[in-house]
Amino acid sequence: MCVKVACVGGGPAGLYLSILLKRQDPAHDVTVYERDPEGSTYGWGVTYWRGLLDRLRELDPGSARAVEEHSVRWRDGVAHVGGLATRHHGDEGFGIGRHRLLAILAARARELGVRLEFEHPVTGANPPAADLVVAADGAGSALRTHHADHFGTEITGGRDHYVWLGTTKVFDAFTFAFVETDHGWIWAYGYGFGPEGSTCVVECAPGTWTGLGLDRADEAEGLGLLEKLFADVLDGHPLSARSSGRASAAWPVFRTLTNRTWSRDNLVLLGDAAHTTHYSIGAGTTLALEDAMALATALRERDTLPDALAHYERERRAALLPVQSAARLSAQWYENLPRYIHLPPEQMFALLGQRHSPLLPHLPPRLYYRIDRAAGRLETLRRVKRRLGPVIARTVQARRLAAGDGRARSGRPDAVPAHRG
Repeated sequence: MCVKVACVGGGPAGLYLSILLKRQDPAHDVTVYERDPEGSTYGWGVTYWRGLLDRLRELDPGSARAVEEHSVRWRDGVAHVGGLATRHHGDEGFGIGRHRLLAILAARARELGVRLEFEHPVTGANPPAADLVVAADGAGSALRTHHADHFGTEITGGRDHYVWLGTTKVFDAFTFAFVETDHGWIWAYGYGFGPEGSTCVVECAPGTWTGLGLDRADEAEGLGLLEKLFADVLDGHPLSARSSGRASAAWPVFRTLTNRTWSRDNLVLLGDAAHTTHYSIGAGTTLALEDAMALATALRERDTLPDALAHYERERRAALLPVQSAARLSAQWYENLPRYIHLPPEQMFALLGQRHSPLLPHLPPRLYYRIDRAAGRLETLRRVKRRLGPVIARTVQARRLAAGDGRARSGRPDAVPAHRG
């Protein structure tokens, strides 16, 4: 359908869409425009889960193999609360350095014939000439902002402040650390992305942020304070504030972004340009790649561009609803941390895993924990019953048949069939 496509933004969404379009039809003329130099990016590592990897394998096995080879994986989650710790075994998760992921996708795009134009900024006033222009230029999208009235962008700020850091400490599990200070609690999420280190996101309430002086501290002072607060989990490793030369706002609040519509004529929004979800559910990169998958499929299967863009938006909006709900509830769980933090660590960690539940905010935490435990035991019994039920039924039937045959051979008058229909 689309002979010439311009993807504005060289992040995971734009690069993966270009790969999928060239795989669908090598005749497509696809160019990715990225404002920054090649090899420079913000952030440290990204997380994803087994389901995404399976989809990547289906759509482009070559790039999927490279992504998996350069990822670290974990199954455990660890929570440190003050001087106590608890560990849970869970689903398999993956982490990969953002630099590495982008390098893999860029190399694959080039291999397929995509043109990559780095250090090529695009604004709303100078969009590329193409049959389809894809705004994959992030939450601050210049293309979307230029048509803000049309897209109906709404931005809602969260309450807590956060900072995205890196460390040379390689965590062997997805790690949560909660530290109490004289000004309230401060916490960190840490996960490895390779042998070189881990991502470490630190978050706290506004009163804690100002009480600790983090709102006034320069970069070195802030990092030094955080290294002391989280010394037990960092094991002496330093924290770093940037993975590239790009300056970023210090300690922002998370901004949830939505749009009334995702397309305008031949311009369509992709990834963070269309929607954002709170970082605490670790879904940003996955959602961006899934957007690319859905848009590529719609462009292949629909007869006209307007129909394809409308179908893409409907499909992704529906898929995002439960994720956006989970992200909102997750952010609220942390904003109400004092409600849960004084539970025994095992219970607190269990409710941390249940933070997406819409029921949790409305029940006393200890009561919710007891109900959840009881429901878990009941579900375990159901699974056992489903698994063993047919085996038990066959065993009972065999015994009844054997007993019936024995009675018939002995001439006993009470011999009856084992099953009466």
